[in-house]
Amino acid sequence: MVIQGGNRLEGMVPVSGSKNAALPIMAATLLSAGDCRLTNMPQLKDIQTMCKLLTELGAVVKFNSGEVVINTVGINKNNAPYELVKQMRASVLVLGPLLARFGEARVSLPGGCAIGSRPIDIHLEGLEAMGAEITLQEGDITARAKQLEGASINFDFPSVGATENLMMAATLARGETVLENAAREPEIIDLANALTMMGAKIEGAGTDSIKIRGVNTLSGLEHRIIPDRIETGTYLVAAAITEGKVEVVNTDPVLLQSVLKKLKQTGMEIKQFERAIRLTAKFPPQPVDIVTMPYPGFPTDMQAQFTALLSLASGTSTVRETIFEDRFMHALELERLGADIKIDGNFVTVHGTDSLEGAPVMATDLRASAALVLAGLAAEGITEIRRIYHLDRGYEKLQEKLGKLGAKLERKEAGEV
Repeated sequence: MVIQGGNRLEGMVPVSGSKNAALPIMAATLLSAGDCRLTNMPQLKDIQTMCKLLTELGAVVKFNSGEVVINTVGINKNNAPYELVKQMRASVLVLGPLLARFGEARVSLPGGCAIGSRPIDIHLEGLEAMGAEITLQEGDITARAKQLEGASINFDFPSVGATENLMMAATLARGETVLENAAREPEIIDLANALTMMGAKIEGAGTDSIKIRGVNTLSGLEHRIIPDRIETGTYLVAAAITEGKVEVVNTDPVLLQSVLKKLKQTGMEIKQFERAIRLTAKFPPQPVDIVTMPYPGFPTDMQAQFTALLSLASGTSTVRETIFEDRFMHALELERLGADIKIDGNFVTVHGTDSLEGAPVMATDLRASAALVLAGLAAEGITEIRRIYHLDRGYEKLQEKLGKLGAKLERKEAGEV
């Protein structure tokens, strides 16, 4: 990505459906005995990978212009191969549904972004509590249970993926399952709503205690995916860092109140509407302190973008990352653009500077890529970002959307740069 910085962003930008809500709901269709029609689907690489994985398992998948129809009646495999799972960590979400439906599932250990180990021990311990026998061999997880049994499961940490996997598995388990210290993210609520439409019995989604009463079968559904709150936050920060004025539409302000609170603390003018948020930048940003936390706290997926913004603040800010280790790799690249950032483990101190200057940088993961794009938009001169393919996993038509707001950026093959 080659960016000519220094252009003020202004205008209106639509937000796509949430990738992090769509992926588990796609996995949940493995539990269904009918057609599942999902709308407001983002057209992203991770979504395509999940479509390929479901097709590999025997599902019939039709994707057309933001709508996907999935029928898993003809599923004839319970093995998720490494070739697909290595591309996306969310592939592990098929483990619970496959086990619940077939009594056995084999899923390769997942891959994805390089932001720490992100172990799936919590998933496996929960399935064992429900009666599954788990074995690890040659990089594959094999889970077996003739009939999953309801259980009381208390998470050591409110893992989003584990909450989703076990909630799906529990829908076809015998008896009642209670998930304590469960994740509360909006994406959990969206999955619970979709499962409920399929006939599942779920109470408490969005709280730290979720009860699932198992049923014999689940039917098809029609469901609209919630807006992407991280994409929403990214465009708001893009407006802030370029001294712009942008209205983000087709979104839901309720989903990212912690981000809006921090933007207001930096001095940005925020106006909220039922389906839109407007940010008018006030420059320079005021320094703030951020601690990433499980929802409803500040999301780890907005940390990198905010770090870029704070590099231009009129003072010193701190950012503490409590969710993932090794999630400050973008800080080293921001320093190449002139940011003054000091890293101490999972804590950084950001001393605001007057300006950033374009330079060649390297993206390491999805949100780091977004942070470097934002910094490049604000920097003077040309910024070249290598390994930009990460963006295709989480931002639909990013270049086109930013271009319509006034950004000057283009994608090139590495040899052309």
